[in-house]
Amino acid sequence: MTELLSLSRAARLAGVTRAEIQKRIRHGEMQTFEGQVAIGDLLRVYPSVSLEKSDDFERVEQIKANALPQHQDEETRLPSQQVLITRIKALAEALVQRVARVEALEQLLDETRARLDALACGTGGQSGTGDQGGTDSAPAVPSEEVLRDLGAWLQTRRTALAENPVEAAQTQLLAKDSFLRIMSASVQMIPSGHEFFVDGNESILEAAVRSGLRLGYGCASGNCGECKARLVTGEVYRLREHDYVLSEREKQMGYLLTCSHTAVTDLQLEAAEAHSPDDLPEQEIQAQIRKLEPQSGGLMLLHVQTPRTNTLRFMAGQRARLALAQGLQRELPIASCPCNGRNLLFAVRQDDDAFSRAVFETVKPRQPVTLTGPYGDFVLAEDATEPAVFIALEDGIAPIKSLIEHAVSIDSIEAFHLYWSVLPLRMHDHQPWCRALRETLDNFAFTPLVDAACDDLLALLESDLEALPGNRYYVAGPSHAVKAVVSALLEAGVPQARIASEEFLG
Repeated sequence: MTELLSLSRAARLAGVTRAEIQKRIRHGEMQTFEGQVAIGDLLRVYPSVSLEKSDDFERVEQIKANALPQHQDEETRLPSQQVLITRIKALAEALVQRVARVEALEQLLDETRARLDALACGTGGQSGTGDQGGTDSAPAVPSEEVLRDLGAWLQTRRTALAENPVEAAQTQLLAKDSFLRIMSASVQMIPSGHEFFVDGNESILEAAVRSGLRLGYGCASGNCGECKARLVTGEVYRLREHDYVLSEREKQMGYLLTCSHTAVTDLQLEAAEAHSPDDLPEQEIQAQIRKLEPQSGGLMLLHVQTPRTNTLRFMAGQRARLALAQGLQRELPIASCPCNGRNLLFAVRQDDDAFSRAVFETVKPRQPVTLTGPYGDFVLAEDATEPAVFIALEDGIAPIKSLIEHAVSIDSIEAFHLYWSVLPLRMHDHQPWCRALRETLDNFAFTPLVDAACDDLLALLESDLEALPGNRYYVAGPSHAVKAVVSALLEAGVPQARIASEEFLG
């Protein structure tokens, strides 16, 4: 029976975040073995793991609702979702119990064989009395008492197996794992080692983007071949035909288009990923204004939507240039997560310049806009798992919001703390978003501030945080304010490598 689980699968089974598992490991409560954790450790730290209804099963119900066969004939018609889930749960529990029992019986057979071998060598036996020509002695014959003892021991062991379920907690955990494996397949990327889950009928590419990974892709509809990857292990299923033609050599090597295939079993996939802003190409996309959302204090939230076949590939914290039909343009931070490159959010502050006046006075929903980018290197250190402190100064919340949403999607940072200072008479316009994060995530804290001076902010950080140098900092806002905060952090002993900053005029 499998004794090791990947961190992502262990987190899903325990019903906690991957960051929580990493925190336990870092504090010595659990051990890792080549990036995996032992089932025994997981059960020791999370003894309440069960198959009772949880968020996982609610998610599974939604997955099944979207996974009905295309041809509803008599042979393929499925029962109701609840009936199907109940049956799968029961089968998973029965399967794992059966596997556990088979392994226990195999162990019993090994023990029995060892005892028989000992008897064959004369241990506990009785020598024969016949003389085989004076040259060979007769083999040892076990006495009736020895055989009775062996039979009694065997019966006792069998009774114990029947009356006592084998490793109940462990088999229950594996039953839940078996159940979830039917609904979701794990994909491990090579060479990065990143892992994500493919749920329901979504494509491998859709699942990767949703999980915050940056696989190469272009049209996402099977025409360009930019999402090509090599299948190393596992089984896939083609969701849709594609116009791009793979060569016979590529087919033999296991190449496929991730936009057109889903995972049937757990996969290992070899594909290129973007690891830095330099790995992403500049893109130009004809998009449209989907919605304009006025906020208090002279702020407009601009919702931009790209075509389904041409989404923007960017890293959290980067910027894009928006060009309106009137020829007006501005480079703005993207205030949304890269996990949804089709629906992008920008914040425009009311001002006297022509671009701002157009947004507040003449731009209408469904109006075309040309999107160019991405730009900038204010991005998340994704391999860093230590607590992250986000400091948004005034409108610096836009790129900070993108960073936090991406951090939540990749689920690798131990804890988040957002400090957001606004000018007097202005509002924290994303209060509902901040409140939702605070209520949903146990490891997220939010401190709203008004016109916080640099010294006051540093004193607050020293009061809230255990040790300033032990965190990673992301600071965004007007140039003069950002420079002051970064300088104060450096003087407090924070290494330069742990500070990322984004400055703009203001």
